[in-house]
Amino acid sequence: MAHDLSALPKAHLHLHLTGAMRHSTMLELARVHGVTLPPALTEEWPPQLSTADERGWFRFQRLYDTARSVLRTPEDLCRLVREIAEDERAEGSRWLELQADPSGFAARYGGITAFTELLLEAAEKAARAADIGIGIIIAANRTRHPMDARTLARLAVQYAGQGVTGFGLSNDERRGPAADFAPAFRIAQRAGLMLVPHAGELVGPASVTASLDLLHADRLGHGVRSVEDPRLIGRLAAGEVACEVCPSSNVSLGVAPDEASVPVRRLAEAGVPVALGADDPLLFGRRLVKQYEIARDVHGFTPAELAELARMSVRGSAAPPDARARLLAAVDDWLAAGASSENTAASNTR
Repeated sequence: MAHDLSALPKAHLHLHLTGAMRHSTMLELARVHGVTLPPALTEEWPPQLSTADERGWFRFQRLYDTARSVLRTPEDLCRLVREIAEDERAEGSRWLELQADPSGFAARYGGITAFTELLLEAAEKAARAADIGIGIIIAANRTRHPMDARTLARLAVQYAGQGVTGFGLSNDERRGPAADFAPAFRIAQRAGLMLVPHAGELVGPASVTASLDLLHADRLGHGVRSVEDPRLIGRLAAGEVACEVCPSSNVSLGVAPDEASVPVRRLAEAGVPVALGADDPLLFGRRLVKQYEIARDVHGFTPAELAELARMSVRGSAAPPDARARLLAAVDDWLAAGASSENTAASNTR
């Protein structure tokens, strides 16, 4: 098939550990461990969500925490990471940056350090088996005390160069101002980790500006609300600060009313690097290829433009230089092969 999007080599930069779980795996582990799941995660899946207010976000977070509760043993975690790698390979990902908050797993996995070591070991094995690259982003939680973020930043630094590639900040953007987390980000920055906070999702351009000025963000989780400020868009473009745009997530959570309103093209045409992401497929029901299909079918991206989206994801990643070069060359090959296939098909119809 010409220009098969699942064959397009790409980097996936916005995927959360629990949120990447297969729905079938969640159901099976719930049965094994006796976890009762709410209807929103079973017969009503994927759930209907809206985070227009804090109550809506609380419901989303509660479902996320319930899904995470099915992970009880080291074998469960290793299975999760192995299946994520397999699914990513099938979606065309050749480099994955998987985001995890060790604090959410500490109680069942012997603390944040033990969990991180198990996660890194599982990621290394899964990456080899699936033939993809995997980097781990340690993410702090905006709803927890900023001192917890400093602890996680030191943890991330401890494993920098050993599988941890970045430090992030997630959860409800309306809570926990960026300034409170600046010390944690300074710790991570001194170690050379990529700084990738969520910003510009539930809150407008001011959140993005604060992430740039106070957290020195190298890349932004979401960032879509930046389009509300033309000067900010210019700043992102000039600084080549990539936005990890997650169309399905934006619609499911009420950030955008529909797929056409997600500013994928506006950002790209303004020169802002865009890296499409699936965010939490477990809760939104759609993985990475679907995000590229939205760019193609809703926003009218041509094969050449889709290839450039893939290139931007690679350039915005923490992948080693040799891996980046191979990926960029593979994107060129994909585009050329698709064009050749289309030309052959056209000749055969004459």
